[in-house]
Parts: sequence; structure tokens; C-alpha cells
Amino acid sequence: MAETALRKPVKVAHSYNGAFASKFAKSMFTTVTLLVILSFIGTRMFTHVDLNLYGYMVGTFVFLGGFFYRFIAWGERPPTKIIITKGIKLMFRKSTPKTSVEHLATYKFIWNRGIYRWTQHVMLGWGCILSCLVTFPLVFGWMYFTMDEGGYYTVVAMGVNVMTVDADGIIAFFFYNALNFTAIMVIIGVCMALYRRLKNMQARAEQKFMYDFLPLYLLLFISITGLILTFMNVFLHGAGHYAMSMIHQYSVVVTLIYLPFGKLAHIPFRPLSVFARNYREHYGEQSMKKCKVCGDEFVSTEQSQDVINVLGTNEMDFTMEKDGFNLAELCLPCRRKYRIARFSGFATHEVKTKEANQNAKG
Repeated sequence: MAETALRKPVKVAHSYNGAFASKFAKSMFTTVTLLVILSFIGTRMFTHVDLNLYGYMVGTFVFLGGFFYRFIAWGERPPTKIIITKGIKLMFRKSTPKTSVEHLATYKFIWNRGIYRWTQHVMLGWGCILSCLVTFPLVFGWMYFTMDEGGYYTVVAMGVNVMTVDADGIIAFFFYNALNFTAIMVIIGVCMALYRRLKNMQARAEQKFMYDFLPLYLLLFISITGLILTFMNVFLHGAGHYAMSMIHQYSVVVTLIYLPFGKLAHIPFRPLSVFARNYREHYGEQSMKKCKVCGDEFVSTEQSQDVINVLGTNEMDFTMEKDGFNLAELCLPCRRKYRIARFSGFATHEVKTKEANQNAKG
């Protein structure tokens, strides 16, 4: 009895996190609630809801479920946890705005691979981004148009009348055709990517249909059906519009469902590249790790130690006790040579000659 009385009462957590069974449930509930609130405000208490866009809304919710499932599963991995945790701490570095622009806007990191691949990524990347910036506000009612007397449109954003434009003016023209312009950008980017994948022998050997080609075909199909819709409305006076709009809508929904689990997932994950860049630069400025074989500085001391710690977390030990180093303490060329030495018996890692392409850009 005395022992029971001495026990401290267990505190029951009543936090927001404790209300959910998992991180996935919390993320979905928070996001869906936020979207509903924004739609409530944007549509003036749901008085301006376009039911023709209902399918896109359902597809978006399914996409969010897949995205959070994929992101949380990926984020729970030890290496990812390190990048996210330390990346958040380094988010407010002076170089973060510049890094964000280079990685998310200008794609400067691809420029070293050639102007062809840079143009391809700009067309594809910005074509998809601009399409989303136009589509999702319309789907959730954050932006819509009302027709006034005298041939004028009023642009409404988040329930507020933003501007009035002439229905036959240049501004209205760009509003009408925004998705057509982005569709052309995507088609150009997809065709450039397909040409390279089919023409380049090395690229062909590394490509898989489901992972590499299917995403491109989906984007191409969405863009072409979108342009066909415009053609039907302008030149065929709306003939066949309903059937083609359903085909286009279903293709978008299928792509949204597929997106979190295929190659296109790197689009929503792309902002984390800024974390990785900050991580490398910050700790590289503090201390660099020298290769145990050739003595070249190849990575930050922090990153080298993080790699060793992560391997230990996964019960993987690459410490070469005989040679007195861990494989994570070798630069990539020397690591390759050392692996060859383990199979051949010849100490190739002690050869001072460097690989011809070890400093190649891209």
C-alpha cells in the first residue's frame, strides 16, 4: 500500500497531437480542415461552388492522402530525419533565399548539365507549377469570375472583388488561355524529355516504362486533352465538350492519385533540396573531412559523422578495422577503389591516380 501511495500520478497528455492515432491522421485532418475553411471564405460561405470541378477536388484529397503517407514514411527514415531536423534549424541562413531561387525557380543546378536539359526542366517544372496555381484556386473556389453588365468580368479572390476586366481585353485573354499556355509548355518539356530518353543510349538502358515513361505520357495526355477542349469550344462551338471534359478530368484525377507514388513525387518534395544544400554548405564552412587515403577534402566532418551514425542506427558497420578507417571516411573515388581491392586482392585504393570524371559537373 505504501509503495502504491508513493507512486507519482501518471499525467495524461491532452495535447493536439494526442488526439490522433498517427501523424498521417493528424496531417490529413489539419490539411482538409484548412482547405474547407479557405473554401468557405473564398466562396463566400459556399455560395459560389463550381460542381463541374468536383472530380478535381476529390482527386486532390486522394493525392493529399498519398502524399502524406509517402512523405511521413520517407521522413521517418534516419537519414531524412537528420536532413529535415537540421534543415529547419538552418532555414534562416542568409543564403536561403538565393538557394531557394536557384533550386525552385531558375533550376541553376541543372544548367551545368546543358542548356537542353535546363530548358526541358524549365518547361516541365514551370508548366506544372503554373497549371497548379491556376487550377487549384478555381477548384476550391479561392478564385472565380462573375459576369457584369456591359461585357466586363469581375475577378474575385478569397471572397474579395480584386479587379474588373473587359471580357474582350488582353488581360481577360490571358486569363482564358492561362492553362493553354502552360499545356504548351508541358508538351514542349515532355517531348524534349522523351526525345532524350529514346535517343540517348545510356538513358534508354536506365529507363523503365512504369517509372520513367508513364509520368511523361500522363502529363502529355492531360495537356493534349486540355488543348482539345479549347479547340472544341472555339472552333466547334462546344460540340463534344462534355465527353472530352470528362476524359480530361479523369486523366487529371488518375495522375493526382499516381503522383505521390511515382517519379513525379519529386515535384512536391523538391523544396527539401534547399534543406540539403544548407546542410552541406553550413557544416562545410565549419569543418571539412579529409579522405583517409588520398587526403582530399570531400565532405563536411558533420556529414561524415552523420553517415556513420545512421549506418549504426540501421545496424550496419563499415569500419575496416584492419585498415583503420570507416568507409564513410573515404572520398567516392577511393571508396570505389577500395571495394575493387576487396574483390581483386590488389590494393587499388592506394593508387594515387584519380578517376578521369571524378570532378565532372552535373
